[in-house]
Amino acid sequence: MAINQKQVLSLQQKLSPQQIQMIKLLELPTVQLEQRIKQEIEDNIVLEEEERSPEEEEPREISVEEYLREDDTPSYKSRINNYSKDDKQRPVYLSEGRSLQEYLVEQLGYRDLSEREMRLAVYLIGSIDEDGYLRRDLESVADDIAFTMGVEVTPAELERLLKIIHELEPAGVGARNLQECLLLQMDQIPLNSRARRLARKILTSYFDEFVKKHYEKLIARLQVTEDEFRDAIDEIRRLSPKPGNLYSEGGTDTTPYIIPDFLLDFHDGRFELSLNSYNVPEVRVNRRYVDMIRDMVASDGTVKEKDREALQFVKSKIDSAKWFISAIKQRHDTLMRTMQTILDYQQEYFKDGDKSKLRPMILKDIADRTGLDVSTISRVVNSKYVQTQFGIILLKSLFSEAMQTDSGEEVSSYEIKNLLQRCIDEEDKRRPLTDETLMDMLNAKGYRIARRTVAKYREMLGIPVARLRKQI
Repeated sequence: MAINQKQVLSLQQKLSPQQIQMIKLLELPTVQLEQRIKQEIEDNIVLEEEERSPEEEEPREISVEEYLREDDTPSYKSRINNYSKDDKQRPVYLSEGRSLQEYLVEQLGYRDLSEREMRLAVYLIGSIDEDGYLRRDLESVADDIAFTMGVEVTPAELERLLKIIHELEPAGVGARNLQECLLLQMDQIPLNSRARRLARKILTSYFDEFVKKHYEKLIARLQVTEDEFRDAIDEIRRLSPKPGNLYSEGGTDTTPYIIPDFLLDFHDGRFELSLNSYNVPEVRVNRRYVDMIRDMVASDGTVKEKDREALQFVKSKIDSAKWFISAIKQRHDTLMRTMQTILDYQQEYFKDGDKSKLRPMILKDIADRTGLDVSTISRVVNSKYVQTQFGIILLKSLFSEAMQTDSGEEVSSYEIKNLLQRCIDEEDKRRPLTDETLMDMLNAKGYRIARRTVAKYREMLGIPVARLRKQI
């Protein structure tokens, strides 16, 4: 085949690096935005953090040619009278407590273990999950120890050390399955009542039937009364299925903090919406570098050969800085515009937080009202929270699909979920309602809903199937 050249004309849509950065800034919640701005300050030498009063004017667009004529550099303001000048920033101190593994290792120190046993036990503890389970088989752990520590160990030796770990607090830690976890907890309480002895027998010999809630079959096999069986079940329910959760000591992992992106106040019949940018630094172009450019340029507009490279470098950094400042301002405007539209759309809900007042709302509804793209609205509401007088709300949770009643009225799926929750709360726990029965009840109330939709909403509410809701 002959090799030849030819020209092909094609039209493609590509995002510029600036557009990609703008999209990423739009997705960031408040906490990550603060980190991103500080990172940009470190990366760009011409950017600096500034403290400006809320009364200063809004920024305006500026071209590269204005660098030499500009008396002052622009800045953006993300705080819009959210705080007065008397407010003081008070740092929040978070103490990192001991982890579960550190707590277990500390307890091992009180055991009479050799140096080898201690090293192996510590490795075993390191394999325990956050909820307190050891979900790896001992043969795999032994192989890892041989590979990483160069120590040959048998599963039997690890089993013996694991039994020592089972005696530590919290009770049930190091279990390999739920049955072992519950039995370990039963071993640490005295079996001084018939209910506890019966509970241990159920966990030991009839665990599968207990998990599947075959209560009538268990009562018949154990030859006990319903009251005796109920007392035994109550003893089992006092045990923890996740022993790791019983231990927490001020760590940030166990006590997560949510910092809202919007602040919404409602008083005297009026809403006040603002961005929560309390810890977000405001930035500007360092005046020193603008003066540097001015000094490099002669009165006739010429630049010395030795200064051209430095001038080009500083100009590129100032370009980048001013674009970044503009992008932050654009992010601010887009977020406020979107949140204000959501507020206008769901005013009745934001007055008191009654979810039954939520109107059906999808991303396209907000996109049509703001004139923005659906993907932009999706990025705005993703991982963003609004603080209201009735709590902190995830914006994404305000969006719901519309359902139609027999009368043709459109209602939010939240209304159907609330009704579904009430039906299940009021059911006879001895004979829980199946999904098909719940569908018939909702249809009788005028809501057109299929059984699979009932199952989907039930799972979204975290409600198990009828068989697992059964009680004695």
